[in-house]
Amino acid sequence: MKLGTKGRYAVMAMVDLASSTVLTGKNNPMTLANIAKRQEISLSYLEQLFSRLRKAGLVKSVRGPGGGYMLARTADQLRISDIVMAVEEPIRVTRCNPNSGAGCMPDGGRCVTHDLWEELSNHIYLFLNTVSLEDVCACRVLGASGALHAAQRNEQADGQPQVLTSASPASPVAAK
Repeated sequence: MKLGTKGRYAVMAMVDLASSTVLTGKNNPMTLANIAKRQEISLSYLEQLFSRLRKAGLVKSVRGPGGGYMLARTADQLRISDIVMAVEEPIRVTRCNPNSGAGCMPDGGRCVTHDLWEELSNHIYLFLNTVSLEDVCACRVLGASGALHAAQRNEQADGQPQVLTSASPASPVAAK
């Protein structure tokens, strides 16, 4: 399963937009051309995404010189799940059509692993719903996998293995 391009690019662009707001404390308009260049996203694709984000009330557009897009709410009030849901369908791991009531089997029944995949979809949504744009901008999403990646980066940099403990601020991983 993979998050679609629309959702990934929309989150990247919104984090870019929110970063200047979080750093400066000012919510100034930013052009899509600048975001597109920094994030290496097609400008026309970004325009389509921001049209949806604006309709969902996540961004506001400002016309004229010095215009562009700005956050409609503060970065701590905008959830990653809101961004993903604004630009694409909900993240579903099952093959079933979520609105039909029928399962994915030829007879219309549900497959034996339906509940497993349905719960995974729910957990993905719940996780994305707990993360705000401000969290991403402030690098507060670094969980166990991020801490392991950081330790590997540090080990490669200095040649010494890094030991993660439960006392490490960036890691919930207990040392063995």
